[in-house]
Amino acid sequence: MNALPYGIHYGRMLISFELLFARRKTMKIAVYPDERIIVKAPKGMPLEEVKERVLRRSRWIIKQLNYFKQFEPRTPPRRYVSGETHLYLGKQYRLKVKRAEQNRIKLCGGQFQILLREDPSPRKIKSLFDRWYAEKAEEHFAASVDRCWPAFEKRGVSRPNLKIRRMKTRWGSLSGKGNLTLNIALIRTPRSCIDYVVVHELCHLIHRHHGSGFYRLLEQFMPDWKKHKARLETLPGILS
Repeated sequence: MNALPYGIHYGRMLISFELLFARRKTMKIAVYPDERIIVKAPKGMPLEEVKERVLRRSRWIIKQLNYFKQFEPRTPPRRYVSGETHLYLGKQYRLKVKRAEQNRIKLCGGQFQILLREDPSPRKIKSLFDRWYAEKAEEHFAASVDRCWPAFEKRGVSRPNLKIRRMKTRWGSLSGKGNLTLNIALIRTPRSCIDYVVVHELCHLIHRHHGSGFYRLLEQFMPDWKKHKARLETLPGILS
């Protein structure tokens, strides 16, 4: 389902947002680090009502946009060359490209050593990185679910299947079919942030929506969840 662009005026400011209609009971407004605003509204809700609700949240939206602006300049596009830094589990590592008999990546001495048989090219290095990140994501995401699951198992819910994929606007999701999907980009964030996303999504096994019951449960399982959520929001460029 494609999002449609709309806008409202708040004083002299134009607030542009993307609108999605979906099967849901409530309307949700989300502001992302790349300054995109996505509104999800129940199917059948009149457009004028959507705009009116967005207008009523304008001060909050502007507050969120200003919050993210303090972390600019954003991470520049990755060039995959020696000297550039890349994130892994919340830490920055500098790239060093070397010639070798086998194409692979080594993490040692605070560096990503990129070993290549042929002449290095950004495309080849990115391909190696994508495969390396995918392997590490499978390992660390599974370990995170293992850490977080015992508390939920006592609630009599079924353990979801773990899936990993790239998502542009979400860190994780839980489907009605029992699939816990995590964004592969999480492998660049601290382990505590990965655990936060896992716990957040597992809470949806008990509370499907973000109501007061959901946040009470999240607080119970992870009292410092706001700290980890804020950490994710201060990592602009990760989702891009």
